[in-house]
Amino acid sequence: MKRALTIAGSDSGGGAGIQADLKTFMAFGVHGMSAITALTAQNTVGVQGIFDVSPEFVRKQIESVMVDIGTDAAKTGMLSNAPIVRAVAEAAREFRIPNLVVDPVMVAKSGDPLLSEDARDAIRDELLPLATVITPNLFEAAALLDRKVRDLDSMKAAARELAGFGCGYVVLKGGSLDIEGKAVDVLCDGADLVLLTSPWMKSRNTQGTGCTFASAIAAGLAKGLSVPEAVRRAKEYITEAIRSGPEIGKGHGPANHMAGVQSKW
Repeated sequence: MKRALTIAGSDSGGGAGIQADLKTFMAFGVHGMSAITALTAQNTVGVQGIFDVSPEFVRKQIESVMVDIGTDAAKTGMLSNAPIVRAVAEAAREFRIPNLVVDPVMVAKSGDPLLSEDARDAIRDELLPLATVITPNLFEAAALLDRKVRDLDSMKAAARELAGFGCGYVVLKGGSLDIEGKAVDVLCDGADLVLLTSPWMKSRNTQGTGCTFASAIAAGLAKGLSVPEAVRRAKEYITEAIRSGPEIGKGHGPANHMAGVQSKW
């Protein structure tokens, strides 16, 4: 069985973070492992509290996994602060973690911040150059580039510029934009651009969709797919997961992580 490691925060509501990542790995038939960077008191309406794990203990979790089990891919999510970002980057280099997918998580779906400002520079300078794929949304791309990204033309330009930070591929997610009835993501390898489209949906089942999408890409890479194919399958998965979301909670509810998986129950 292929293995995938998530390095991210815990969501007590179960819709995002570590919980979403492990559910996604299971849906793709991959053994999931975790290094928890922060605990959040969180539900569908907001984040009520955050407790950061020490950088040393984040690294210890990664080390424990890598020296025994190893991994075929890894995904980062909420990294909370600059020391944690640096600890993760150092571990990624030391253990030569393959197929690293970086989701530069900055805010929760509710709008609550999940990343300190000083950590943005650390992500851009130390983690993005190690990534096989990065998966920013429009807000995260704007924060990393210090300019607005608000339409398809600016998305294309931003994807090319983000690729210049040294990562292998950029998937700039445009699901928050309704572009002629389509949700459009831009895939860029630094030279070529590919537009990935799906029907745009007005839905509240969107908590943790960024986490889920990045984890689906990591799972595909763990199983030996090329980056474009892993991204394509991840987009198909998240589209169905949003469409079939379980309508849980009073706010932004979770997607359906079992989308496309046959339950014997």
